[in-house]
Formats: sequence, structure tokens, C-alpha cells
Amino acid sequence: MEKPVATLDRGTTCSAWNYCGERLAAGSVDGSLSVLDSRDPSSSSFTCSSKFKAHETGIVKVTWIPPEYGDAVACISEDGTLSIWEELVEGTQPLLWKLCKSFKTSSKVLDVQFGVNQTSLKMVAAYSDGFVKVFELLDPLELNNWQLQAEFQNVIDSVSTFGKASCLTASISWNPQRGEGQESSFILGFNSNTPQLNSSKMWEFDPAHQRWLPVAELALPGDKGDQVYSVAWAPNIGRPYEVIAVASQKGISIWHVGSTPDLDGRLSIEKVALLSGHNSEVWQMEWDMSGMTLATTGSDGRVRLWQSNLKGTWHEQAAFEPTSS
Repeated sequence: MEKPVATLDRGTTCSAWNYCGERLAAGSVDGSLSVLDSRDPSSSSFTCSSKFKAHETGIVKVTWIPPEYGDAVACISEDGTLSIWEELVEGTQPLLWKLCKSFKTSSKVLDVQFGVNQTSLKMVAAYSDGFVKVFELLDPLELNNWQLQAEFQNVIDSVSTFGKASCLTASISWNPQRGEGQESSFILGFNSNTPQLNSSKMWEFDPAHQRWLPVAELALPGDKGDQVYSVAWAPNIGRPYEVIAVASQKGISIWHVGSTPDLDGRLSIEKVALLSGHNSEVWQMEWDMSGMTLATTGSDGRVRLWQSNLKGTWHEQAAFEPTSS
């Protein structure tokens, strides 16, 4: 029988796992952030090492900054404020968390993710007005020193602009590869009232012109206006193509994206599967470290695991029911 490795407080709204440090961060409806650690390396149980008030309103998203930049998390609150918190270790003193940076704008932040390349740490944030902002950390030792690098909308035609959109949610997933000479890239999709913004686009940084370019749109012609709930870019362990999962109102689509651009700079795309086990809105998706198994959860209250067999056919490997004590 499976047993839980951590028990989260009632009112927990979101959580994020730190693979490097084996730590869990969890946000709560009262705006508090908890950090859980495994005190005994031989044990799989976790206990709360820190809990502090991060926001005045509930936390809806928490994500860890890449470990090479320290122990730090980014939080998004219900009012759309984005904050970055860093852990301080001072001798034998208890662990303390300090506020490094707070981003406040007229539009709400809906999602935030971090990407690392050879030279810097980048942060991409999606906003409720349909805009995307990319920030770059100027000093790796100062997590409060961010510079706005780019601002654009999630549309293929860069000439097109739209009025102030109303976006409920957004989902971002960076390319997990950090190979030498590989440019920064990420996937982004919106759940909005503006069809052109919704479909998932793959954005790649063009160093020659210092700008971000859309290199693929992961949607069939009849699906481009569908609201996107979640995206997840799979780690690549040697495939000649990328695997990306996109959850929309029609289900979870698995896409193969080529690595060689055509004359227009676009990458080839192929939709290889449509998974519909949840039959409801999908909230979150995560790949395992090999990029072979996809875990999904949604409003049906279940966690489902998906895999592809040797013939390339995707199937549901397992489903987990919620438990109550």
C-alpha cells in the first residue's frame, strides 16, 4: 500500500518540488509559504522547516529557481503580484527567508518559469492582458537585480496586436535541455477570450537580432482558438525531435516537434496522440526525468500516468484516486 511522504496543511493551494535538494514548497490560501525538507536522508518522510507570510492574499503558484542560483522560490498571489524569496543560512541560526523582489503591475501575473542558458538566468512571465515579459538576471549573486529583456504577445504574426485581452490562466514550459550552443526556448499557451493568443507557441531567442521569434504553433487549423490549460516540454534523452504535451478543452495532445527549421524559420510539427482520460479541465502536467512518462492532474481529482509503447501508441498506465484520512 502506498503511503504519503508529506502531509500539507489544510488550505494548501499549490506546491512545487525541488529535485536537486529534495524539498517541497507549498503555498496556502492565507498567503503563507511552507518549505518541507527530508531531515533524514534514509527516510522518505518530510517535515516543515520554514513557514512564513509571503503575500496578503492566497498563493496560486509557486516555482523553484534553478538550484545553481541558490535556494529561492517565486510566488504568484491571487491579486497577480509576483515575488521572489531567497533562503538565508547564517551559521547555526534557524533558516530564514527574505523577500528579494516584488513585481507589481496593472495586469496580473498568471504564470512564471525560469530558464538557464550558458550565460544567464531568464524568467518569463505571462500576464492577464495577454502579454509576455522576459526578464534577465544581471548579477547571479543578486536575485533582486532583474532587467526587462523583451515584451510581446503570444501571436505568430508579430505585426498583429490586439486590444487588452482578458486571460484567466496561462502555462509556460522552458526547454529543459541546456546543451552547448542551444538557444533559450519555451512553450506558452493562454486560456483567454482572444483566440489568437490561446494556441501554444514555441518561442526561441534569436541572438543575431536580440529578439524572440515564434518557431512553431502546436495546434491544428481547427484548434487554434482553443483555450490552453497546461503545457509541458519533455526532457530529451537523444530523440531527433522534441516531445511536448498540450492540454486544452479537447484533451491532452502529444506533439513531436522537429529540430531543423524550414526556410521561414518554422519547425515541423506532428500531433501523435490525443489523451482524454480526465474528461475535465487539466490543471497541471509533469514529465519524469527521462521524458518517457507524463503525469497529469485535473478537476476530476485524479492523477494519471501516461506512457507510449514501443509502437508509439500512448496509453494510460495508472490512475490514482484521492485518499482521505
